[in-house]
Amino acid sequence: MTLLLTPRDVALIVQAQGMAGALRRLSRQIETDFRRWPAFDKSARVASHSRDGVIELMPIADGSLYSFKYVNGHPGNTRIGLSTVMAFGVLADVATGAPLLLSELTLTTALRTAATSALAARVMARPGSRTMALIGNGAQAEFQALAFHHLLGIHEIRLFDIDPGATAKLQRNLQHVPGLVPQVCASAAEATRGADIVTTATADKSHAAILTPAMLAPGAHVNAVGGDCPGKTELHPAVLQAAHVVVEYEPQTRVEGDIQQMPPSFPVTELWRVLLGQAPGRGRDDQWTVFDSVGFALEDFSALRWLRDSAQELKLGTATELIPAMSDPKDLFGQIALHAHGHAAPDALARTAANDALHGRESA
Repeated sequence: MTLLLTPRDVALIVQAQGMAGALRRLSRQIETDFRRWPAFDKSARVASHSRDGVIELMPIADGSLYSFKYVNGHPGNTRIGLSTVMAFGVLADVATGAPLLLSELTLTTALRTAATSALAARVMARPGSRTMALIGNGAQAEFQALAFHHLLGIHEIRLFDIDPGATAKLQRNLQHVPGLVPQVCASAAEATRGADIVTTATADKSHAAILTPAMLAPGAHVNAVGGDCPGKTELHPAVLQAAHVVVEYEPQTRVEGDIQQMPPSFPVTELWRVLLGQAPGRGRDDQWTVFDSVGFALEDFSALRWLRDSAQELKLGTATELIPAMSDPKDLFGQIALHAHGHAAPDALARTAANDALHGRESA
């Protein structure tokens, strides 16, 4: 049997652990897996691009578990009542290939992205950072704000979005968080002025320069979340040229991240090396640092393990027969007759059509 987790199950996990507790557990799981980076069979995600967006598959495995995530990115979806990002994922047993967990990952992707952002900032931002500008106030924004508040102690969040409704939504959702002060700004430049950390989480699939050098204070850390596919950027190239840049998985980020604007020789450092102390997160207090975050399959692997463990602890989820259980594993055809028992018999015409279909004939 495969454990099925719905959005309701994931929401119940977060409620049971508390947002701060859930983000801490998820961040620890992600850090644990990044620290054993060589143990994973890794590849860049497979993407199918269209005029309106992208659909991607993100696989990864260690010696025991395999996972993949199906995820899309369609910025125009909100106009028709759909999320820009929708996702689900599978955790499977490497030894047998059996799917152990099938879970929603739309909510979870926002959680794991925020937890990864805070993890990177912990080793890249200046100690004592307390203010963050949040440019782009859509579906990911609350998660980013809360991760930086709960995990790094950020208390002032400066908000800007070209859609005032998105900012109003974010302000409503954050207004009762103790110790967190959301401040609405009239422009991105106003939001970033003097900010210790700047998070960009915009959705438009275009080459953009949301952030320019003139907008950044000395020593600022940039958490670039929105530039995550070919043709989509948020940072002016001069910001990257002057910064120490950290990425998740270099072969993927070269194609999808803000560094797609830079030559192949442009130097970057992978996050796992910083976490293991093999490379610095920053060189000087007045240096800009950039986490060019595109999202990597390892983070979803970690998130699926957190979901599995949490669901088991809380007795959540539904055991689902996703794969047929067979007394004779070689008799797959017998499943058709087995599962017909207990259902009303089809009428003669439908029975004939079904029989013809099984034998490759066309019904008259």
